[in-house]
Order: sequence, then C-alpha cells, then structure tokens
Amino acid sequence: MPSNQALDISYQTLYSELVQRSLDESFTSEFSTSGRFVAVEVKGKKYWYFDTPKPEGAGQHRRYVGPVDDPEITKRVEAFKDLKADLKGRRRLVSTLTREAYLPRPLPMAGQVVEELAKAGFFRMRGVLVGTVAYQCYAAVLGRRLDAAAMQTGDADFAQFHEISVAVKDSMPPILEVLRQVDPTFREVPSQADGRVSTQFTSRGNFKVEFLTPNQWSDDQAGRPVPMPALGGAAALPLRFLDYLIYQPIRAVLLHGAGVPVLIPSPERYAIHKLIVGSRRKEDRDATAKSAKDRLQARSIIEAMIANRQHADLAAAYTEAWDRGDQWRAAIRTSIATYDDSFQTLLRTELGKGVSELGSDRAAYDLAEKSTDAPTSRLQ
Repeated sequence: MPSNQALDISYQTLYSELVQRSLDESFTSEFSTSGRFVAVEVKGKKYWYFDTPKPEGAGQHRRYVGPVDDPEITKRVEAFKDLKADLKGRRRLVSTLTREAYLPRPLPMAGQVVEELAKAGFFRMRGVLVGTVAYQCYAAVLGRRLDAAAMQTGDADFAQFHEISVAVKDSMPPILEVLRQVDPTFREVPSQADGRVSTQFTSRGNFKVEFLTPNQWSDDQAGRPVPMPALGGAAALPLRFLDYLIYQPIRAVLLHGAGVPVLIPSPERYAIHKLIVGSRRKEDRDATAKSAKDRLQARSIIEAMIANRQHADLAAAYTEAWDRGDQWRAAIRTSIATYDDSFQTLLRTELGKGVSELGSDRAAYDLAEKSTDAPTSRLQ
C-alpha cells in the first residue's frame, strides 16, 4: 500500500484502545496483588514504588515504578485492584491491525526480545526503544503508512539516561539470562574499549541487541562503555545527540503477540535526529546503507506529520536541535541537501510555517520564504 496513506479512523481507534489495554495489562502482570504502591519523595520529587513482602517476614522488597506526576501511571496505581488483563482480546486487536490494516509487525526475534525486556522492567525503569524497531511503531502512532523499505533490521537498540539508571535504585535481572529466554545462543560481545563489560549481545543467528546512553561527558568518553546499574550487568555505549532523541519519550505498543507496551522517542525528535545522524555516519562498510535508511525514515515521518498538519511539532524539534550549536546546524544542512528539490521545498515551507506559529523568525533557522510553493501531491 502507498506510503503516507492515512489509516481508516476505525483502525486508529483500535490502536488507541490497544495502547490503553496494554498499559493496563503491564501493571496487572508486573505487580502482584500481595504488594502495595507507596509514594516516596526523592530530592523534592515524588516517585511511585511497589513493595512486596520478603519471604518469612524479612521486610519489604521495593521496586521503582515511575514519577507520581505522570498521570497515566498514577491513574493506574490508584485503580490497580480493578485492572483486568485481557490477553485474548488484545491478541485479536493486534491481529486486526497487522492483517487487516497492514500495520507493520516486527520480526519474531525482535518482538520477543522487546517483550522479554519489557517483562524484565526495562520500560518501567524509563528505558527507551530506539532504532528501526521503534520506527515500526510510528505508522500506528501517526495514523499513516510509512515507507516499508525503511522497516528492515536485524538488531534492536535500547537507550537509557545514565542518571536515571543510577537514580531508580532498582535493576533488571541479568541481561544475558533475559535474552536467553528468547534464544539460548545469545552471548556477550566484550567491548573493544574495555573487555570486562559488554554493551552488545548477539545470537548465533546474528541478531544483535545493543544498549546506548547519551554521552554527556567529554569526547574522551566516546566509545568507552558506561556502567548502567539498572541494566542487569550490561553497560551502555555513550553517543552524542542521543539525549535529544530520548528526552520526553512517548508511550506506544509494538505489534507483537498481544501487544508490547514500550516507550519510544516522539516522532518529531526521531525524524530530526535521523536527519542529524544520517549525515554523520562514519565511513565503514555499512555507513552508506545506514545513512540512506536514516534519511528515508526521517523523510517518511516528516511527510506523515506534515500531512497530519503537525508542522508546529516538527518545527519545535527542529529549532531545539538548530539552537544546540554549529555541529548540529551543519549536520542538518548537509542532510537536507541530499534530498530532491521537491522534498526540500516542502520541508522548508512547512517548517517555516511552524516556526512562524511558534513566534520565531524563519530566517534565523535557515527557512526564509522562497517564491516556489510547496508541492502537495504527496500529501493527498
């Protein structure tokens, strides 16, 4: 089916229902009715934790849940005892969305890996699914078909802020044990910079799982693994620009099994981030292909958001990146210049509209008005 075609409103409604029911189910399955939720203040901010009795009355085992000021979490905490899992019903919803609405579903290995990490608490501890598996969620989120050629992947990438990994004071089970629930051939790939730890895990079939974290240190830290207390013994590879991508993620459902509730970057941040990294891939044997896929994903999401009249959301993400400095601006300019004239005109026109709506000067963001009108044929 053509890229950028709007989904029928009935399927968009089904997906919204699936998101709601999947989050409900994640609470009923993760938290036993023998425990209780407690609000704990940490440095002036309140967070939900879940206490369960330890064997033989030896105190309480405490698990991190999330911020009290997150209305979706707090609503479910308050209604915890009334929540009912509906596994069969959710499986029917996923089946309808993938078989009738033709929404993308991940490869079985990718879906199973994400599901096991979800059960192990990765998203509860504010981890974020990134990369192409996350991209597969955006068609349902945006209510429009995205370019299918950009969906293919043989890996799954997961990210978490280091400070969050430290602050939650909780941890997943050992990552290798979690992954071996999916495929017993998973093994650690020792870091080249520090062979004592791993940021990557791979199966005999060459499916790769990698953990990432924003590089908020000096450039000397680039390529050196960072210990992540919440990730069950895994370290994470620090990357520039990642803090921008995973800030304020959104809730979504990966269309695997009965639906896997995940956190993914907001679509506008994902698109602008792909513009940036698409022009900065280092020269290796996969760089050209990865760069092309980055820019294809960016274009597909941008066209969908423009068709949805979400140009102000795109402009907010664009201006934030632009304001971060010369390296960011150079990367954006370089990437935009690789597209055909039609898309460049469309992008600049729509971003310009959004920047104006936000009360800023188009010229300050390299978006001065031009005489050529934006094409609209792709948006019908």
